[in-house]
Amino acid sequence: MTDVLEYLVAALSGGGIYALLTIGLALLFSVMGLMNFAYGELIMTGGFAMYLLRDAPWPLMIVGVLVAVVAVALLTERLAFRPLRGASPLTLLIAAFAVSIMLQNAARMTVGPRAKGVRPWLEETISIGGVGVQLLDLVTIAVALALIGGLVLLLRRTALGVQLRAAAEDFEMASLLGVKANRVIASAFAITGVLGAVAALMLILKQGSVSVTVGSVPLLIAFVGAVVGGMGSLVGAALGGFVLGAVTAVLDAALPGELAPFRDAFVFGLVIVMLATRPQGLVPAPEARV
Repeated sequence: MTDVLEYLVAALSGGGIYALLTIGLALLFSVMGLMNFAYGELIMTGGFAMYLLRDAPWPLMIVGVLVAVVAVALLTERLAFRPLRGASPLTLLIAAFAVSIMLQNAARMTVGPRAKGVRPWLEETISIGGVGVQLLDLVTIAVALALIGGLVLLLRRTALGVQLRAAAEDFEMASLLGVKANRVIASAFAITGVLGAVAALMLILKQGSVSVTVGSVPLLIAFVGAVVGGMGSLVGAALGGFVLGAVTAVLDAALPGELAPFRDAFVFGLVIVMLATRPQGLVPAPEARV
C-alpha cells in the first residue's frame, strides 16, 4: 500500500508537469501550425532566472521567473515567428530550431555553459496515511490542476478563449470573421510562457540544478506525449503528456538501480506500442475539441 501511494503521487506530479508542457506545444500547433522546438529554452530561461534570483525571497523569484519566460516567449513571437506567419510548417520548424540554438548560445555567453545549482525549496516530507510524501510533489499536483482548470475556464468562458478556440479550429475563417491574428497569437505565446515558467519552476526544483540543455529531454517527452495524445486536440495532447509524464515518474521511482539508466528506453518502447495500436492518438483529431 505504501508503494502504491508513493507511485500515485509520483505519477500525478510528473504527469501534471508534462501535461502543462504538451498543452503549450499543442496550443501553438493548433493556432498557427508551429511545432515550437524552442519551447525547451523557455524551461532553460526559467531555470537561469531562478539561479540569478537565488538570493531573492521566493515570491519575488516566482514573479521574476514568470516575467522572464513570458517576455522571452513574446519576443520570439514578435521577432522570429511573426515575420514568418503563413509560411510552410517546414519553414516554421527550421525557424524554431534556429531560435532554440540562438537562445542556448545566448545563455552560454551570459550565464555560462556549466550547470548551476538552485536553492532547494519545499523539501519537507509530510506523512499521509503513514507514508512520507514530499511537499514539492503535492504542490506540483495542486498547481498543475489549478492551471489546467484555469485554462479550461479561460478557453470556455472568456472572449479571448473563444477566439483561441476558433483560431485552433480554423484560423483563416476566424480571421475573416474579425479575430485579430496578432492579438490571438501573441496571447497563445503568452499562455505557453506561463505554462513553461511553472513547469520550469517545478522541474528545476526537483533536479536542483539548471544547465543550457535542461529543457531538451522535457521537450522531447512533451512532444512525444502530444503526438501520442493527438496533436489535433488540446485535450488529447494534455492526456498524452500526462500519461507519458506519469509513466516516466513511476519508472524513476520503481526501476532498480541497475536499470535506472535505461528508463527512456522503457518509456519510448511503450510509446512504440501505443502508436502501433492506436496511430491516430488517444483523442483522434477529427473528433477532438479544444
